Amino acid sequence: MAPKAKAAAASQPAPPPPLEDLFTTLNRHIQASSYDNVVKLTDQILAISPDDDDALRCKVVALIKDDRVVDALSAIKSSRKHLDDFHFLKAYCLYRQNKLDEALESLKRQERNDETMLLECQILYRLGKMDACIDIYQKLQNSKIDNMEINSVAALVMAGRSSEVQGMLDSLRIKATSSFELAYNTACSLIARTKYTDAEQLLLSGRRIGQEVLMEDNLADDEIEIELSPIAVQLAYVQQLLGSKQDAIEAYTDLIKRDMADESSIAVAVNNLVSLKGPKDVSDSLRKLDRLKDKDNQSFRLAHGLDLKLSTKEKEAIYANRVLLLLHANKIEQARELVSALPDMFPESVIPVLLQAALLVRENKAGKAEEILAQFATKFPEKAKVVYLARAQVAAAAGHPHIAADSLAKISDIQHMPATVATLVSLKERAGDIDGAAAVLDAATKWWSNAMTEDNKLNIIMQEAASFKLRHGKEEDAAQLYEELVKSQGSIESLVGLVTTVARLDVKKAELYEKQLKALPGLKGIDVDSLERTSGVKQVEVPHVGVPETHEEGKNKTKTKKKRKRKPRYPKGFDPANPGPPPDPERWLPKRERSTYRPKRKDKRAAQVRGSQGAVVRDKHDTGASSNSSNPKSNQGVSKGAGQNSASEQTKPSSKSRKKSRN
Repeated sequence: MAPKAKAAAASQPAPPPPLEDLFTTLNRHIQASSYDNVVKLTDQILAISPDDDDALRCKVVALIKDDRVVDALSAIKSSRKHLDDFHFLKAYCLYRQNKLDEALESLKRQERNDETMLLECQILYRLGKMDACIDIYQKLQNSKIDNMEINSVAALVMAGRSSEVQGMLDSLRIKATSSFELAYNTACSLIARTKYTDAEQLLLSGRRIGQEVLMEDNLADDEIEIELSPIAVQLAYVQQLLGSKQDAIEAYTDLIKRDMADESSIAVAVNNLVSLKGPKDVSDSLRKLDRLKDKDNQSFRLAHGLDLKLSTKEKEAIYANRVLLLLHANKIEQARELVSALPDMFPESVIPVLLQAALLVRENKAGKAEEILAQFATKFPEKAKVVYLARAQVAAAAGHPHIAADSLAKISDIQHMPATVATLVSLKERAGDIDGAAAVLDAATKWWSNAMTEDNKLNIIMQEAASFKLRHGKEEDAAQLYEELVKSQGSIESLVGLVTTVARLDVKKAELYEKQLKALPGLKGIDVDSLERTSGVKQVEVPHVGVPETHEEGKNKTKTKKKRKRKPRYPKGFDPANPGPPPDPERWLPKRERSTYRPKRKDKRAAQVRGSQGAVVRDKHDTGASSNSSNPKSNQGVSKGAGQNSASEQTKPSSKSRKKSRN
């Protein structure tokens, strides 16, 4: 019995180590950033003490640090305890998974502090709600959060408020060159304000500052280049905007080939390069965009990392360029598949409906494109301006001037602009609506007459309106407009137009206006009445200096007769009214060079033996040779002739083969 008791004691498990020792080891792993060991050790602690808050929090944070966001989220959901900061950690995990609405909802349950507000800013920035993001950043300005000004400038640029960047930096008493990240964001604001040269200088300064700072941190050259790749891409973009397109193309191409940049910078470089090249070398551009594709997806979708890092506008630009390249490459099915997916990706954007209209136009369905654009403009009136402009362009190109004019007429804020007025008048003239065109000119004249602007276009509009009415037989209205122009402007062009217009209605009144015209110098000695009676201007012969002409030559020159035009002479029986089919264009070529020529085949039956079985057939050549065998001279002549014939027979097939290959 004693041995059995000893065996039972040996089979009992060893007691767990004390929690103090486990936490000491856990702290050592945390200091070494060994997150995998941290997770294993926290599981061991939680097995001993399932309700330990510190172990659970360490496990979730270690999983997040180790980029195991899905495991961290499942650990939070499976936990029996709900810690105070679990909503914050859950919101961060959802933010990393790009589930932004769920992340924002989870964050609202957390107590509001600097950390939660900062995460809320990041979520709002990713959602594109820049104004709300900027409001929170302004509340956090007094808090001591690192790089707050960098994020604030980025939000202002993305919100379209680049003009406020310099004022914010001045209020914070921070220079744009205090860090290379801030220099980059401030340069982006200068680009948005079209100050390209200043932006280029600031980007160059930012790159120099970044190289110095990163070298002090002992980073390798490759790592420094990757870290500064956004500045390199932005410098190439500035060169593109400044007109140095070839330099920009070389910079983009070099960046893509070397692959020394983060994936978002590569994506921007590829997109900009594709847009610069346009329809040139479409296949190469499509291959470059395929580099950004998710490899596990059959259709074109951006890789998961790019989908998280790129902004909504950047992703939309890449997808739009992809569709345009597919249309240029005539890959209609792929373009249709991608266009159908874009409204779900960008529900609040105009780009998907414009691409859908472009696809329909390519398929010769302009009417359907006009209908889709009209429906979108009615549904989203705040975005209707661009849509109506696109509809007008599609309708004008499809030969529907009334639809194009109707689309332009619905954009109220550009109705008075000279370009819009000219386009509307032209479209209504094409549609045969002369009264409508005149009404457009009258409305524009009325608007500019009441406008209080420095750059007033009233004189231009009135000049064109008077010319239009004169062209369409409304002389009285045209004369009235010219009179107003003469009174307000007093230009010679207006006065000339008034004289020519009134001359059709009242000659005496036109003569009175004509007296206001200044006399041209050098015309006082000309008698107008005698000039009108002459049949034309006589040609004055310039005396030729050189060999004097004889009397006979001069006489012959003066008596040159005009050649009489004769009617063409047609062949007998030819009727020019019914000429019949056109003549064969190859009628002058030899038959063997015509496209319809087919060489004759050799008759295979010529080599067959004729006569009774076993008979010997002698060739003519043999008989000729035997008959001449008695004369040696004649034999020499025959041999020579045979040699010449054989040579000619050798050359003939080669010439035939050339002619065959030519046909």
